[in-house]
Amino acid sequence: MGEYKRIERLIGEYIGGHYRSVVEIGVGTNLVAARIIRDAGIPVRCTDIRPVPSGDGIPVVQDDIFSPDGELYRGADLLYAIRPGVEMVPPLIALAERTGADLLVYHLGNEIYGSGGEIVDCGVILHRYHSRGTGIRQV
Repeated sequence: MGEYKRIERLIGEYIGGHYRSVVEIGVGTNLVAARIIRDAGIPVRCTDIRPVPSGDGIPVVQDDIFSPDGELYRGADLLYAIRPGVEMVPPLIALAERTGADLLVYHLGNEIYGSGGEIVDCGVILHRYHSRGTGIRQV
């Protein structure tokens, strides 16, 4: 369990130092990264397909990435997902394109989508599949 907390801590610290408004997609009940981002002073909100109680003042809204409510993501400069199923990556990319946000994904194990996008090493490997400035990367 400690390794998972280290992963979320590194991801949260990276995001907290590089973005202004973020949405974690598929949060489940693991709000570690979102708390770190929030504690860095960055507005963060979370979504999940199942109803999840909000925690520590972090809003968690029920939404399905395969049929997302675009309003939930409006204004975010980053969408991110920690250990999503690989089948979630194409709709995550599509949502990032529609909202004009970066997309960062931390994959489970060695699972990646396509060519893996742009690699971001923040102590753990993140995959940037969409960038606000240049569009999709190496998908």
